[in-house]
Amino acid sequence: MKSGFVSIVGRPNVGKSTLLNSIINQKIAITSNTAQTTRNIIQGIYNDDNSQIVFVDTPGIHKPHNKLGKILNEQAYYSMDGVDLVLFLIDVTQEFGKGDEFVLNKLKESNIPVLLVINKIDKVKYDTILPKIKQLNDVFDFKEIIPISAMKKTNIDDLIQTIKNYLTDDIKYYDEDTITNHGEKFSVSEIIREKVLNLTHEEVPHSVSCMVDLIEEDKRSVSINAFIIVDRESLKKILIGAKGTMIKNIGILARKDIENLLGKKVYLDLKVKVVKNWRDKSSFLAQELGFSDFIE
Repeated sequence: MKSGFVSIVGRPNVGKSTLLNSIINQKIAITSNTAQTTRNIIQGIYNDDNSQIVFVDTPGIHKPHNKLGKILNEQAYYSMDGVDLVLFLIDVTQEFGKGDEFVLNKLKESNIPVLLVINKIDKVKYDTILPKIKQLNDVFDFKEIIPISAMKKTNIDDLIQTIKNYLTDDIKYYDEDTITNHGEKFSVSEIIREKVLNLTHEEVPHSVSCMVDLIEEDKRSVSINAFIIVDRESLKKILIGAKGTMIKNIGILARKDIENLLGKKVYLDLKVKVVKNWRDKSSFLAQELGFSDFIE
């Protein structure tokens, strides 16, 4: 029996959440093209007959421009403390740039072994991958380099087998049927936030919050009351849409994923709430992020 903790790090939008979902084989982390979609340290638990791997998906590490960015970075740095292994994920379709260097400089400060995981190989020709591997191998002492496609699940099994070589513990930290450390309310709120980001794109800031007020469950169905939190009436109008079409579409897409998550029919009552006072809104964000001092 082998077990241990593995942190997935990288700059924003390289596919960290997609990789976590592929490994666990269930959607536990939301995905979006919007930067800093992941705002929490999300743990996904992989189990097989002889191992348990606790994966930590982190907010994308980046040069922060505001307090939210600083807090997200702090979460990402915290997730690397005490883990057995770090997966440094990069996007092979993008040039290795300052954002990647920023992450590597942080990794150089620790003595934790690092695997380089080159993602999205399904989007490039094979002969372009080897030069990328050579380039990156010259900038950091990676223990191993593994090309993958998180979306297509290419080489995911190889990645898992490689990770097992670096596990140091011999106990199970979670029950075998546990796949994440977060409860239903968190998972549901994240699914709703994902749909908001994917449907509104740049119209609504990525700091939009979603809060689940109530979950009532019986043997066949689940009733959920939830709020999308914004700080301006103009954003509320966008989220509701002409004749309520936007909020309806958000609800339809979210309900499908929530039903897959909970395995029951879902009745979702979704509303938009405007919280104009930043200090009030920060309390909602603090609850999501797990920080009590998220006040400007």
